[in-house]
Amino acid sequence: MPIPPLSGDVSRVISHYDPATRKCVLCLRDLIFGVASELPRIGTLQEALRWGQPAYLTSKRAGSPLRTGPHRDASFALFAHCQSTIIASYAQTFPGWDRIDGNRAVLFDDVSEIEPDRLALLIRHALTYHLSDSA
Repeated sequence: MPIPPLSGDVSRVISHYDPATRKCVLCLRDLIFGVASELPRIGTLQEALRWGQPAYLTSKRAGSPLRTGPHRDASFALFAHCQSTIIASYAQTFPGWDRIDGNRAVLFDDVSEIEPDRLALLIRHALTYHLSDSA
């Protein structure tokens, strides 16, 4: 499934990021849409703004939203709902591999820090969070 073009509101927000952050956020976006394309049970992945950041939500409410954007302690981050176990589970699975902001986010300073195979597990967990199993 091809990655859809950016929506107008999301595109405007991302266009205001510095070039390095923009590149990284778009890389995470591609990864999120790529993982979502392998999960037909989640329905269509929707892209919108939440708290002023690009957010990715499942149309069938199968998952918990993910957001991307700048972070106060890093150039950019992949955010999950702080009252979920998504970030904590990821941190326990890969202890010490990434910078983590509590239950909120995985932090990055450069696109080279994005490890697609490892982050795909976090994204899959988030997109299937409310399903009875993670299949």
